[in-house]
Amino acid sequence: MPDRQLYIGLMSGTSADGIDAVLVDMQETPQLLATHSQRFTNHFRDQIHAICLPGHNEIDRMGSIDGDLGKLFADCSLNLLKKAGVASYDVIAIGSHGQTIRHRPPESKDGRFTLQIGDPNVIAELTGITTIADFRRRDMAAGGQGAPLVPAFHQAVFHSLDKDKAVVNIGGMANITWLPASGDIRGFDTGPGNALMDAWINKHHGQTYDDNGNWAASGKIISELVESLLSDAFFTRPFPKSTGREHFNIEWLQKHIDHLLLKPSAEDVQATLLELTAKSIADSIELLNGSTSEVLICGGGAFNSFLLQRLSHLLPNASIGTTENYGVAPQWVEAMAFAWLAYQTINHHPGNLCAVTGAKREVILGGVYYAK
Repeated sequence: MPDRQLYIGLMSGTSADGIDAVLVDMQETPQLLATHSQRFTNHFRDQIHAICLPGHNEIDRMGSIDGDLGKLFADCSLNLLKKAGVASYDVIAIGSHGQTIRHRPPESKDGRFTLQIGDPNVIAELTGITTIADFRRRDMAAGGQGAPLVPAFHQAVFHSLDKDKAVVNIGGMANITWLPASGDIRGFDTGPGNALMDAWINKHHGQTYDDNGNWAASGKIISELVESLLSDAFFTRPFPKSTGREHFNIEWLQKHIDHLLLKPSAEDVQATLLELTAKSIADSIELLNGSTSEVLICGGGAFNSFLLQRLSHLLPNASIGTTENYGVAPQWVEAMAFAWLAYQTINHHPGNLCAVTGAKREVILGGVYYAK
């Protein structure tokens, strides 16, 4: 296919529930050609979650998971190509986000680094496709947070000269990209997206997510707990800023619950966690904009109807929709972003936005693992 510029994007997010893979044509504007998802087993997901926090023998455990993830990423890529009827040799490169197991932003008391696993050597070897990975550390080396990186893709795909927009990705964590019709683009992590809600429903019902937010909708918001959670210093920290499961996790939540005078019901906590996600996003949009805007949601949170209802309530002057309104299905935006970042790297173009990550300069991101 000489008239096409084909790239694969691979994404496994903070929720660690599986891999999203996309085939994208970069010939002109990014065009989504095919998609494929593979879910992790519950056991493997639990292994990933466990390695995200300090524990016994973690280097050996990380090494084992790193190789296993590489094989799963490769398998997912090959299944995507089989579905699309495309040969490996027609694909220029794979952009693999990898699986984040530590993210320590510059202000972290535990040091300054970010680590994603899912061995790109294995991906390149098993697929026969040049693979680009480890996108975040170069931005961090240039003085940035290493995250979020998707705002650069949001700018390339969703920016317009006649309308202000906010693009909100709600994955395990949530991040926002402010795309004014004119002026500087901004973006940062807003805090927990689905991670706490997923962890809480898994703890009490063994489910991996709250379908449509139905369980949260059955509970009542605990105002005292919302205020306690939002008192965390992250929410008032000036941007650029980024976060992860290392900060916002069940242990963090439980400390706040333990300070309540009365023990809350599990469903009330779930309602409160959804409100935390909605309010931290709404507060961020108001901080960046302060007036009416179009808000486009992507990521798994786009399918939580109760969460979208709460966002509409908290942002009555905003138009709340999803990236589907602009022809990009919300569940594939992040994977497409890493296909685009691979394209940027192959063509020696920078992939970060200094105003978003805080890096001193724009840099070419990622390490290139050639297939031949």
